[in-house]
Amino acid sequence: MSLNVVTLVGRVGGDPDVKYFESGTVLCKLTLAVNRRTKNSDQPDWFNLEIWGKTAQIAADYVRKGSLIGVTGSLRFDRWQDRNSGANRSKPVIKVDHLDLLGSKRDNESGMSQQNSEF
Repeated sequence: MSLNVVTLVGRVGGDPDVKYFESGTVLCKLTLAVNRRTKNSDQPDWFNLEIWGKTAQIAADYVRKGSLIGVTGSLRFDRWQDRNSGANRSKPVIKVDHLDLLGSKRDNESGMSQQNSEF
C-alpha cells in the first residue's frame, strides 16, 4: 500500500493564474506560503498548487493574494529539460483535490480591529 496525501494551510502569494480550455475544463495555478516555525523566526515555505475543474473555478472566483486557504491533495514532480543549459530540472507541485476558503488577510485585519474597538 502507498499513500500520497498533502494537507496545507497558508496564505496565497498572488492572484490566481486561470486557464479555460475549449473542452470546458478550468485550470487554476496558485502559490501558497506556509510558515515554518524555527527558533529564530517564522520562515515561509512556498508551494505551487494546481487546481482543476469546479474547484478551480471556485478558486478563480474567490481566492486573491493574501487569502487564507486550506488544501488537501497529492504531491507530484514536474520534470523538464532546460532549453538553454540542457540540465534536467524539476519542481514539486501539489495537485489539489479539496479547497477550504478560510478568509483573507483583510478579513482577519478588520476582524481584529472590530475586536479591539470593543475593549
